[in-house]
Amino acid sequence: MTTLSDAAPEVLQRYYRILSAGIEAYDPAGELGTLLADDLEFEGPLAGKRRGAQGFCQGVKGFIANVTAIDVIQEVHGPDGSATLYDAGMPGGTVRFAEFFSISDGRITALRIHYDAADYTRKGGR
Repeated sequence: MTTLSDAAPEVLQRYYRILSAGIEAYDPAGELGTLLADDLEFEGPLAGKRRGAQGFCQGVKGFIANVTAIDVIQEVHGPDGSATLYDAGMPGGTVRFAEFFSISDGRITALRIHYDAADYTRKGGR
């Protein structure tokens, strides 16, 4: 698995470690929640637009349960946000993701994720 570079903010280093650690290690009420603003703005192809860290922590369980590897292809970091492009290994093959983050005071305040939802579900995502 390719990880983020040292240029990535610590909050994202921790975020991606959680995503790739496996469902056995995941606690929806645990560390991930400390990385997210309580009023997190989330937007994604399956979930639509939502607000709230708690809902995101529950929803991401399906991804964590099925991802076998995350291979970071490219990343860009600025003072208030970051973007990552990565391939996620899923039971049925690889799915490409792009994530755009807003970060403030060491927490993720917004996350916009882009991927082919039909490809994701076909390859075992939920």
